Amino acid sequence: MDYVSALVPPVVMAVFFIGLVMTIIKSQGGPNKAKEDAAVDAALARAEAAERTPRPEGV
Repeated sequence: MDYVSALVPPVVMAVFFIGLVMTIIKSQGGPNKAKEDAAVDAALARAEAAERTPRPEGV
């Protein structure tokens, strides 16, 4: 029975990891892809704009 208790944690972790990967793959694309892409583009544009603005002297 020791071998069973030694194998259970890795097997459980592997099952959860496979489920996580499958969930991530399934959630790619779909009807919300355009909204997600727009949100990422807006965040990148804000970061680039903040990077380009000159800082006041002494900061």
